[in-house]
Amino acid sequence: RARGALPAQLPAAEAEAGLRRLARFLERALPLCRAHTTEFYTRGLWDQLVAARPEAVLQALQRPLSEASGAAAVQWALVFHTDDKTFSDVFCENSKKLINVHLFALAANHYSLSNLGVCTPLKEILEALRGDSPGTSGIKTDEFMNNKKSHEVQAMSELVDKIAKYCGLKQVIDIGSGKGYLSSFLSMQYNLKVYGIDSSKTNTNGAHERNRKLKKHWKTYQSRARANPETQRVEKANDRPMKNEIKCKDINEKPLSNNSSLQSQDQGTTQDFIPCVFTEVAISETSKQTKINLAQAQSDESKLSEEALAILSILPADAVEVFSSSQCNYGKTCEEEKAQRKVAFLKAEVSKSSESNLYFPLTSYISAETELSDIITDLEDCVMVGLHTCGDLAANTLRIFTAKPEIQAVCSVGCCYHLLSEQYENQEDCTEEVWGFPMCQYLKDKGWCCGRNARMSACLALERVAVGQMLPTESLFYRAVLQVIIEERYGVAKSDRHVGKIYSKSSSFLDYVRKSLKKLELDDSKLPDSCIMDYYEKYKHRINELEAFNMLKVVLAPCVEVLILLDRLCYLKEQNNIAWSGLVKLFDPVKSPRCYAVIALKKQLCL
Repeated sequence: RARGALPAQLPAAEAEAGLRRLARFLERALPLCRAHTTEFYTRGLWDQLVAARPEAVLQALQRPLSEASGAAAVQWALVFHTDDKTFSDVFCENSKKLINVHLFALAANHYSLSNLGVCTPLKEILEALRGDSPGTSGIKTDEFMNNKKSHEVQAMSELVDKIAKYCGLKQVIDIGSGKGYLSSFLSMQYNLKVYGIDSSKTNTNGAHERNRKLKKHWKTYQSRARANPETQRVEKANDRPMKNEIKCKDINEKPLSNNSSLQSQDQGTTQDFIPCVFTEVAISETSKQTKINLAQAQSDESKLSEEALAILSILPADAVEVFSSSQCNYGKTCEEEKAQRKVAFLKAEVSKSSESNLYFPLTSYISAETELSDIITDLEDCVMVGLHTCGDLAANTLRIFTAKPEIQAVCSVGCCYHLLSEQYENQEDCTEEVWGFPMCQYLKDKGWCCGRNARMSACLALERVAVGQMLPTESLFYRAVLQVIIEERYGVAKSDRHVGKIYSKSSSFLDYVRKSLKKLELDDSKLPDSCIMDYYEKYKHRINELEAFNMLKVVLAPCVEVLILLDRLCYLKEQNNIAWSGLVKLFDPVKSPRCYAVIALKKQLCL
């Protein structure tokens, strides 16, 4: 098929130059994000970090940037073009406090991914990958997923399918596959063979439950889908070979710790390991099937329909495709065509073809050192994907991609930045050799560290706040005042216990404090109601400080995320075996705030 030229990629030098400029800005701005709102009043964070009044900050941040004064915009342009490394017009040289909120907002906006010019438009890469391949129509994900997940799966599966077709690949490995939403859709909608690997057995148990519900409601869904001509895929379903079971190598796994890695099992070893769990594949309905000989094929049309439905036992409830061999109008199909389909089916059964378009969920821990061939016996050239892979898993996905020759392309969307391990944070407490951040050489040479609170801020959703989904200011206020009470009345600055989601279960501030103290195992009997309410009255007029401070963190959040994403992109561009790499805005950020995908293809596929 015709292959289009991939879009022009961002040169490595330009990617690093953008990272350098952003890092200089964050060196001055990051103290705002490194501060924890729990300590807002106990450490006096407002007076320590911000010179302006909270009302002025809120007013400045709530006004669209397009309405900012022309003088401020000109001033920021002057700052940027003169390469002011100190950002002295934004932060005070002596006190280090934020002094100009307008310039701060303009700077944060300037260093967003949309304005840095480092992203490849999704439309461009889809058009380049598509070639003359026809579009695919079929099941709709909103039948069995919520709106957010449906949006993510539809968008990412289309891109992954295009990458697979462009590279001539049939196998996909979904890292951190969770409950199998993306994996099952890639398999059933796009005829890809997908191995979904997740460390949680709970997720696969959830797939069992969805599978039970699917069987219960299958006929209703089938009838409804059959009424829509665009979703009928009967002929393709009858051509689809089905495997009875999958034979996988026995593998062993170390206990799940941060530095765990999978090891091959040595014969004669007596040491105990945690075995890899293969779920939802070798079940009784499929394992009892036997080879069908050609003489029986002409009379076994009904059995084919039973086998087509038996495949549902292998798939999670969201892996639904409309196919019904038992209700096709075979009178309109010539005998020769039927015989050809049966022969193809028998050949696939006898040869145990590995081209079965199924989703195989596996339970195993994945690290940067994982040997995928220990988990997947028929590992071949493939695409590695990850939809909202948490913490270090996103970084390790890229490391596995660069290290393993079988992984020819990668499409990774990370999340949960607060769970990343950092090489230059709390070094004395860490023994890891592979870190989630930083990955690229420039930030390593600088010894760059964000800190957990800043990485937590990177998870905030500016776009959602911009459309009116406000921050939970009152719950944050309750927690900040509670911290004052804990430190002043109990002398406890830090505790191994956490308050958790007490706010949603509390009827008032008084109730919140009582429940929180009990959870922290602090004696609340010595604290009368009047004393608790005195603290509330003391700080309630300062709630606007907390609101303004959190808005500053929300505005800065995209910059911290850009730092992490550019670090990953620069890492890929440092590798010699990568032909094309880029960042793509894959999702609507209001529906799915972690919306950027890191994409890369190896050289031999792009020559």
